[in-house]
Amino acid sequence: MTEAAAQDRAPLLETPRLRLRPWRVSEAGVLRELWSERDPRVPPHRRIDAQGRPTLDELEDSIRANRPSSVGLLAIERKAVPGVIGYCGLVASGRGTAGEPELAFELLRRTWGCGYATEASWVVLDWARSSGYEQLWATVWDWNTASRRVLAKVGFTETDRREVHPDSGTTLFTRRQL
Repeated sequence: MTEAAAQDRAPLLETPRLRLRPWRVSEAGVLRELWSERDPRVPPHRRIDAQGRPTLDELEDSIRANRPSSVGLLAIERKAVPGVIGYCGLVASGRGTAGEPELAFELLRRTWGCGYATEASWVVLDWARSSGYEQLWATVWDWNTASRRVLAKVGFTETDRREVHPDSGTTLFTRRQL
């Protein structure tokens, strides 16, 4: 399927300020920037490694391989300013209950503090509900207070489940009924 054909069949979500849509191969540089900006406490397999991986080519291949569905990370762009600023969407990571995807979001640092993560999360929750999901979950590092606030604003509550990582901190598990 060509990128243009995939775009025609893919979800397009909108808020007053944002548009969420599938990634374009030409935007792999934004993904690489997100990887390079990650906090040093994020585990090494989620950051650019000493060999420079993932490379831009690898991220382009990842975008090409991603097919639009009711699960996926959508690129976030502001309607008033061109360019992708991050992603928000649903992932089937296998860490939660079967049939319950995880809400995930990440924004470029220069756009933090503008309410974009909360706004994008609300529209993704609506998308999840309309796709037939009844419950979602999300994970967040205990030290990531900004993301914890976003999750609380959109109705996620912390569960008793935690995963302790000696070098990275504690992963908190949250849930939300739709």
